[in-house]
Amino acid sequence: MKKQFGDNEKIPVGIALSGGSARGFAHLGVLKALEEAGLHPGVISGVSAGAIVGAFYADGYSPEEILEMFIEKKLFQILHLNVNRTGFLKPSGIDSLIKKYLRAKTFDQLKIPLYITASDLNRGVAVYFHEGALPDKIMASSAIPVLFQPVVIEGTTYVDGGLIDNLPVQPVRNKCRVLVGVSANPNYEENDLNGFWKLTERTIYLNLVTRIQEHKLYCDIFIEPPTLKDYGLFEISKAREIFACGYDEAKRVLNKHAELLKGKT
Repeated sequence: MKKQFGDNEKIPVGIALSGGSARGFAHLGVLKALEEAGLHPGVISGVSAGAIVGAFYADGYSPEEILEMFIEKKLFQILHLNVNRTGFLKPSGIDSLIKKYLRAKTFDQLKIPLYITASDLNRGVAVYFHEGALPDKIMASSAIPVLFQPVVIEGTTYVDGGLIDNLPVQPVRNKCRVLVGVSANPNYEENDLNGFWKLTERTIYLNLVTRIQEHKLYCDIFIEPPTLKDYGLFEISKAREIFACGYDEAKRVLNKHAELLKGKT
């Protein structure tokens, strides 16, 4: 059962996890570094890859367990293997694995409070899910526009939350004394734009980046591993290296903010 918090008390540490496809493995490295520092997020907000990581972590899995599960079960690798009749890529493998390995089936069964962000295409707003069934909310948060089939929940059409809010601090920024924001999307110059996938990846990426700049100002600690620029959004084979990028940068940033974090363990 997840921990409840009252209106007048704040959680010591909360965390917001961005989207970023395969670069989302960096979130696991950050969580490991936080644990080693004795910091355990009491509330999590995630979008897209961050929603997947956040859900499994809130379910009680360790960062290493999640990493090994994703690698062993090829959780992300099967994204491109199933094309439905509408022409959309359908990540049915991810859906089935979430339903099989995520022990909590609803938000209130999680060990840590969790918010999942999805984009409501009908109204053009970000929605922060915090109750009800988990799997469909995770899939909605991860449905990359144009590439993946939108998810319909109770008559509303949802796609990847990163389209509107790729650093979902909004639902948690007033609930914790220290908010850690993690972006898996450092900006960089890209000169190789040849081919459909290169253009598609760059277009998606620029949208992710622009949605982060304003919201990072709400974070007490902001972690954005610069070395992630060396990894593609769909470069699944480099999961361990991406994990290490997040871990190393988190260690550096946490050391820099040691004074702020005193008494938060």
